[in-house]
Amino acid sequence: MKHSEPSQRQLRVGEEIRHAVAQMLQRHEIRDPLLENSVLSVSEVRMSPDLKIATCFIAPLGNVDGAAIVHALNRHARFIRGQLSRDLRQMKYMPEFRFRLDTSFDNFAKIDALLRSPQVSRDLQQDDDEE
Repeated sequence: MKHSEPSQRQLRVGEEIRHAVAQMLQRHEIRDPLLENSVLSVSEVRMSPDLKIATCFIAPLGNVDGAAIVHALNRHARFIRGQLSRDLRQMKYMPEFRFRLDTSFDNFAKIDALLRSPQVSRDLQQDDDEE
């Protein structure tokens, strides 16, 4: 299966949905103790080519169990879909919501830590000396 770049329409709709989901989470409309007491960031929403599936990448802020947060959001996905249907009236079909943990921030932190490690610094210093 060939993966192509998302279309402008997928990107635009994904950004609209990202904004709507973030606002909903900010307003604490979902009655779940785990979600009500957590600060969440919706980092990205990827739309399927037919715009019927919205995969929302969530980054919990602070020291919380990301897997539990994502599980709770997936449990409430139908409620979220229903609530957002009024905010996103212009959409022909309301997509199915899926939530995934965004690990890109962890990856950035690991790369940053590697770049700051003494071994890499030493190697970079050697490259500078050779020039």
